[in-house]
Amino acid sequence: MRKTTIFKGMATAMVTPMTATGVDYEALGRFIDFQLDSGINALVAVGTTGESATLSPQERNEVIRFTVDRVNGRVPVIAGTGTNNTAHAISYTESACAIGADAVLVVTPYYNKSTQAGLIAHFSAIADKSDKPVILYNVPSRTGCNLLPATVAELAKHPNISAIKEACGDMAQVVELFARCGDMIDVYSGEDALTVPMMAMGGMGTISVLSNVIPAQAVAMTDAFFAGRLDEAAKMQCKYLDLINDLFCEVNPIPAKAAVSAMGYGAENIRLPLIPMSRANRERMFRHMAELGVNV
Repeated sequence: MRKTTIFKGMATAMVTPMTATGVDYEALGRFIDFQLDSGINALVAVGTTGESATLSPQERNEVIRFTVDRVNGRVPVIAGTGTNNTAHAISYTESACAIGADAVLVVTPYYNKSTQAGLIAHFSAIADKSDKPVILYNVPSRTGCNLLPATVAELAKHPNISAIKEACGDMAQVVELFARCGDMIDVYSGEDALTVPMMAMGGMGTISVLSNVIPAQAVAMTDAFFAGRLDEAAKMQCKYLDLINDLFCEVNPIPAKAAVSAMGYGAENIRLPLIPMSRANRERMFRHMAELGVNV
C-alpha cells in the first residue's frame, strides 16, 4: 500500500548561494522567498544541486535549519542526507529529522557503489533510523550505481521508505519501476526533460533543477498536467527543453549556479572541484533564459 504523499507537483533542488568563505544566508533567504512566491510545491536543501558533497557537516545542518525556519511550514522541506558511507548517511538523516525536515532524500552510494543486496541493506539501515519519510534517489550517471526496479520493490516494503527520485534516464527501466512498485511508493522524476513523460506513467511530479530558474513556469507545467490539460503540459515540456539542456550542458550545478547568480541571488561562487561555467555555454543559456522572460 502506498504511503502518504510528501508533495505533488514541482520541488526545487535548490542551489546553495555562497560567499568566498561560506554560505550566503542573505541570498539564500531571498531565493527561498522567490521560490515560495512562485508557488513551488516543495524545496530540497543540500542535495546534489546544493553542493552537498563540498559542504561541511556543520554547513549541511545550518542550511537545513535555515531553510526549515524560513519556510515555516508553508511547503515540505526535504533534506539531502545521502553519502557513500552508511554510518555518515544515518548521522545526517538523524540530524535532519531532529532539525525539522519533512523528509530526507538519500542517494545511492557513489564510488564504492554496492551490489543490489547491499543497496537494500544500506537504505534499510538509514530508513530504520529515520523518523521522517525517506525518498530513494537513483542517478547512475553520477554515482555509477543503478538502483534496479526489483530492488526498489523490495525497499518499498519498508514503512519509512515513501518515494523514489528516479533519474536513470532509461524509460524502459522507468516503466518497469511503475509496473513493479508504482502502487507502493510515489515516483518523482529526477530529470527535467522527462517530467511530463514520467507523470504520464503515474509520477507525482519532479525534483527539479529547472525550477531554480523558472519556478512559476515549471509549476504551471505540472499544474496543467494534473488538471488534465495534457497537451498544454506537453507543449511546455518542449518549450523549456533548450533551457533544460543548458542546465545540464556542464556538470550540475555549474549552470544552475551561474543562472541563479545572474538573477541576483548571490555571487557565482562554486566549490572545487567544480568551476564556473564556460563563456560560450553561459551566453547560450542566458539567451534562452531571456526568451522565457528571465531578466539576466
